[in-house]
Amino acid sequence: MKNSRLESSLLGFGLYTVAEAAAYTGIPAREIRRWLFGYTTSGKHYDGLWRPELEGSAENALSFHDLLEIRFVHAFRRHGVSLQAIRRASECARELFHQDYPFTCKRFQTDGRSIFATVHEETLDETLIDLVKKQYVFKQVIGPSLYEGIEYTQNGEAQRWFPVRRNRRVVLDPQRNFGKPMLADTGVGVDAVLSAWHAEGQDTKLVADIYEIPVEAVRAAVQFERRDVA
Repeated sequence: MKNSRLESSLLGFGLYTVAEAAAYTGIPAREIRRWLFGYTTSGKHYDGLWRPELEGSAENALSFHDLLEIRFVHAFRRHGVSLQAIRRASECARELFHQDYPFTCKRFQTDGRSIFATVHEETLDETLIDLVKKQYVFKQVIGPSLYEGIEYTQNGEAQRWFPVRRNRRVVLDPQRNFGKPMLADTGVGVDAVLSAWHAEGQDTKLVADIYEIPVEAVRAAVQFERRDVA
């Protein structure tokens, strides 16, 4: 009964373990834990970059919005942006956009560079020089690949993510299946299709018959498993 009440309270948020988030995004699990849940070093504790959406409901779990937001943190970190600068940029953007998850917000595509310019002025953080002075560098860091496949509400909030480029058969939708990857047209979970595909000797036609779905849908699930998420 307790698990049932918990699941009901999390409907519409999406629910992912750190391991699942790592598998879906290609980001190492240890980094996700540090960024979202904080860490302790040399006896000092550092909080996560923002409060996880499911804090108090599910321990060390990510919501759909947390999952998408960490993809942007990963992009900034790969470019050398410090965690301090990312934290402050997130705070500034939340205040400006009135969005709890500002990096994923569509406005960040156009206004994000000015936000980092503000953070640079406040902190004199040298890791932000390229993002502030070179427009093309900023566009590379948060390029179309980060926004590609994300569908938005009218107020610019992310609501669904199609993670495979140029393929809209697999979707992560927090309103369905707790946000786990599923076939958009049928609602069948991708994990179930892949398990059957491996168990049946990778017989695509047989799995399609078992689930009464198109062969192309099975192939889309396999493409999701094999996709490059780096």
